[in-house]
Amino acid sequence: MRLTVIGCSGSYPGPDSPASCYLLEAEDEGRTWRVLMDLGSGALGTLHLYVDPLSIDAVVLSHLHADHCLDLCGYYVLRKYHPRGPQPQLPVYGPSDTAGRMARAYDLPEDPGMTAEFDFRAYDGVVEIGPFRVEAVPVLHPVEAYGLRVSVGDRTLAYTGDTGPSEALDRLAAGADLLLAEASFRQADDNPDAIHLTGIDGGKLAARAGVGRLVITHIPPWFDKRDLLAEAISVWDGPVELAQRGAVYEI
Repeated sequence: MRLTVIGCSGSYPGPDSPASCYLLEAEDEGRTWRVLMDLGSGALGTLHLYVDPLSIDAVVLSHLHADHCLDLCGYYVLRKYHPRGPQPQLPVYGPSDTAGRMARAYDLPEDPGMTAEFDFRAYDGVVEIGPFRVEAVPVLHPVEAYGLRVSVGDRTLAYTGDTGPSEALDRLAAGADLLLAEASFRQADDNPDAIHLTGIDGGKLAARAGVGRLVITHIPPWFDKRDLLAEAISVWDGPVELAQRGAVYEI
């Protein structure tokens, strides 16, 4: 499984990256399968630098805040009006009101909304997409939100999405080869509860879960990313780095 960081800026697009979007690729049945984890603000344009957006097999959304889902609006336009003609329905997995949320975001009537372009499916058990096995784990956030545990064969990626600390993250990350953990807060600040992780939280989670590698992501542009990396390093002595647009990880 290959992970390419399309966007990793926290809360809104930053000067060097769009908001959250991660491309997963794996070979199976003689072809390359491609899944997008999140499609946040600004990510669709950057996606063109790495793959044809029409080559995506499915989208899996962690939650419905704009920095994780809003470029689905542009993707709707691309799939509806592409010069090659309207594209087949694409599976989009997400929280329970994804279809309604996206229709309202583009000022469409909810019926039909974007349902001719996307096959919206609420999480209900394990999702199989070609060689990908995706488990959505409920996490702590002000809206319905999920961490995503993605496996291909015996290799596993754990993505926290946006979340406050919780026991659910230990199950999400247990033994993962790569943990992609958000760090939107600094430990020393007066942070609201049950919204986001700090670098300390991510490092401690990596240590408890026994992951192979930690990648810190979703850092808002107002912070120095090195501060969040230093937090993680202070409690985790394994491989760790900051997510960067265009970074590729073989898992």
